[in-house]
Amino acid sequence: MRIDGLQFANWSTTVFGQMREGGLDAVHVTVAYHGGFRETVLGLEAWNRRFADPSNRIVKGLTADDVDRARRSGCTAIVLGLQNPSPIEDDLGLVEILHTLGIRFMQLTYNNQSLLAGGCQEVMDGGITRMGRQVIREMNRVGMVVDMSHSGERSTLEAVDLSTRPIAITHANPDSWAPARRNKSDDVIRAVIGGGGMLGFSLYPHHLRGGSACTLGEFCEMIARTAEVHGTRHLGIGSDLCQDQPDSVVRWMRNGRWCRETDGADSTAKPRFPAMPTWFRDNRDFRTIETGLRDIGLSGEEVAGIMGENWYRFFQQSFSPVPS
Repeated sequence: MRIDGLQFANWSTTVFGQMREGGLDAVHVTVAYHGGFRETVLGLEAWNRRFADPSNRIVKGLTADDVDRARRSGCTAIVLGLQNPSPIEDDLGLVEILHTLGIRFMQLTYNNQSLLAGGCQEVMDGGITRMGRQVIREMNRVGMVVDMSHSGERSTLEAVDLSTRPIAITHANPDSWAPARRNKSDDVIRAVIGGGGMLGFSLYPHHLRGGSACTLGEFCEMIARTAEVHGTRHLGIGSDLCQDQPDSVVRWMRNGRWCRETDGADSTAKPRFPAMPTWFRDNRDFRTIETGLRDIGLSGEEVAGIMGENWYRFFQQSFSPVPS
């Protein structure tokens, strides 16, 4: 089984075909970064059109059973998620509506302070807000995963404590291996995994030691060292693959409508996507990661868990509403 915990590709028949070539059984995809509820619904309409086209060989992934259905039919289950809470606007009731429409993951922040929590790019992280506490409770109730991939340290630790269900960091790496605001401290990783949550290792070059020059061996060594400390049961892949996206999308991801200038240390440079490592071009290269993990000394059972079985088990536990 192969499951990717996060992608934001420029979706096409080519990309979906490569998922099949790479043996991807499920992929968590980003429906929205910025924008409100109505824009998100338009994104969901676009996904429904893709699901209706049999040549794409994809099915909507609402439960873990849909992953099994996809495997039996030679398709990939697409699990829908949000990288920002802006689609719920300031309306708690939209959490349940979006879950009903198919959303299974939602980040509480995307880099910035939101109505719910502090972002990883903010100078100060004030933690989970009053509304954030209510949203976490509602997400727990309906079966929507709390994702803290772009959140600050304090907010993430508080989310672990407040959530009655395990949370996820779908796409990030240990900060001790590759220092970056988006990567996670040992304290955060310990708390998330200790609470039964998932860490998806990212292949986005800004999250890698050495960036685009990071080798397969270095990436797999990082996973193996994390496994030595925390075990493998709560580790997976969250590639953060942004395949075929134009560079203009980088500005949208970073700025949305809240900022006219490029924010951050590279504010004088034109935003662009970094080159992917040569050993991971697209979904066809998941087998390469699998081979690398075996070569680094992980057992077949451990590799199977990291490549997909751990995410599958997490889906089983996370997507259904809490019985009333």
